[in-house]
Amino acid sequence: MIFFSSSLCLTFSQLLRTLNPETARSGSKGKEKTMKTYAVVMAALMTAFSLSTRAADVTGKWKSEFDTQIGHLKYTYDLKADGEKVTGKAFRDQDGQKTETELTEGKLSGDEISFVEPLKFQDNSLRIEYKGKVSGNEMKLTRKVGDYGTTDIVAKREEPPKKDK
Repeated sequence: MIFFSSSLCLTFSQLLRTLNPETARSGSKGKEKTMKTYAVVMAALMTAFSLSTRAADVTGKWKSEFDTQIGHLKYTYDLKADGEKVTGKAFRDQDGQKTETELTEGKLSGDEISFVEPLKFQDNSLRIEYKGKVSGNEMKLTRKVGDYGTTDIVAKREEPPKKDK
């Protein structure tokens, strides 16, 4: 991305150096129109590039329900993003048995997210890895449970409570 950004700046810089201000003043409409077109295109490209490097907004509560080998699971992920770092908790409900787990290793890069849910199951440690993409109010994740298997899940952002005005 840095190369792309540098090449954009270099191209724009070269464009400015090659445009002769005398040509624009001499009434040459073709050159003036070309100069304006290049400036607009470059501005659009630079804006698009800056928007594409922004991290997705993941702060908030996300809900997901899915079936696994051990039964139907209901999850709420309470996430907080600080730059590229993601922290939070996973609240799990399996047939009324509820657990709360602190999430670790949370990362956010653009629209890609990953985090780990470390669980204790029958006195054994179990690492559940999540990786996926955020798109608006939806996260499509692959949930890898140790060496036991993977499940594709979708988590949807829980709407914040409406404030009375």
